[in-house]
Amino acid sequence: MGHRDIPVLETNRLVLRGPDPEDYPDFKATFASYRSRFMGGPLNAYETWMLYAAEIGHWEIRGYGMWMIHLKETDETVGMAGGWFPAQWPEREIAWIIWPNQSGHGYALEAADRVRRYFYHDLGWETAVSYIDPKNLEAIRLAERLGCTKDHAAPTVDGHDAVYRHPTLAQLQSQLGHGIDMEIAHYADPLFKPKGWALD
Repeated sequence: MGHRDIPVLETNRLVLRGPDPEDYPDFKATFASYRSRFMGGPLNAYETWMLYAAEIGHWEIRGYGMWMIHLKETDETVGMAGGWFPAQWPEREIAWIIWPNQSGHGYALEAADRVRRYFYHDLGWETAVSYIDPKNLEAIRLAERLGCTKDHAAPTVDGHDAVYRHPTLAQLQSQLGHGIDMEIAHYADPLFKPKGWALD
């Protein structure tokens, strides 16, 4: 495989690996569903194939990209998280998506935190953003739980998205980072029941 050099990242519950062809069915089902409405979807079969090809090709072109999120216990995939920087994007983005039937378990929080640590520690990124549809309240709340703040001065992709700026490495080495670690640990507790409606 062309992406054999993609690093494997691990967390307490997850293993993040580069996208493989066998991962495509879950990706296709998600982007053909209402779940993808804030990411240009729902997409038809051709559009989902082209986007998945772009996910794999992004690694070859940029040297980083989106990982498939696997559960350690079962190896099943539950979504994707990683870096995204296609043409016309003003800045490098940290993005995530969880399959519809896997939401509400904190997987996106845990995976996005892990890939951000990789980008900062291993690739030397000093900043990153997430471009979010203003109507996507779940993603906005997740970005805020990751310590992001809305950056009103940053350029957007198309003028219709909100830009959420990720905290710097120095900011994460404080009480903010400890709070994120604590929430991730809570989700790993089988007795933990998050308040409010399900969040990723």
